[in-house]
Amino acid sequence: MSTPHCVEWLGEIDYPQAVALMKHRLQQRLQGDIPDTLLLCTHPPVYTVGRQKNAMNNLLNTQGVPVVEVKRGGNVTFHGPGQLVGYPIVQLPDHKHDIHAFLRFLEDFWIEQLKTWEVQASRDERNTGVWVEGKKMVAIGISMRRWISWHGFALNIDVDLSYYHRINPCGMSSEMVTRLCDHTKEVVNIEKLYPKIGTEFFSQWEAWCRIEKKDI
Repeated sequence: MSTPHCVEWLGEIDYPQAVALMKHRLQQRLQGDIPDTLLLCTHPPVYTVGRQKNAMNNLLNTQGVPVVEVKRGGNVTFHGPGQLVGYPIVQLPDHKHDIHAFLRFLEDFWIEQLKTWEVQASRDERNTGVWVEGKKMVAIGISMRRWISWHGFALNIDVDLSYYHRINPCGMSSEMVTRLCDHTKEVVNIEKLYPKIGTEFFSQWEAWCRIEKKDI
């Protein structure tokens, strides 16, 4: 029997508004008022800066694009149109209180999803995220409170890569970023993608939660 869950499609939403909603949903999940929830959205252009030391130094020339400091792991990244962003507000099961294992779950989820478009993706043991031909396609950065996650992932679909040229994304060269439209002949857009991702995410999440930690 599947456990209750909720997927919310927010459409295009300003980043600070999404963070406020995330915090509200996190508090609701901590209190047991809502089930595991996945927020899906896209954002107007914004640079976000995580908790990593000296992350602000990787902002090169933002050209007026807003910059927001956030309480997530990781460095500097970009969010904008053409990118599907997901914020899982999910409670890790008691036998899997392991942040790194959860990060690996998110990577594995996207590696499997990208196979749908015949895109061969992988992880990099040194850098969190999902990589295609040596470039990052999915950025991942999370926070955890009492073993409930917030923040999450961002898939580059057909985002304007020139925004990355104004930063060192995750402390690396902007040439290390790619997008789905450059690796598949299929036309993929957010409206087509998000319903599938919501369903597939919780299918894989429930399966992962059932696996004993020692078997990962």
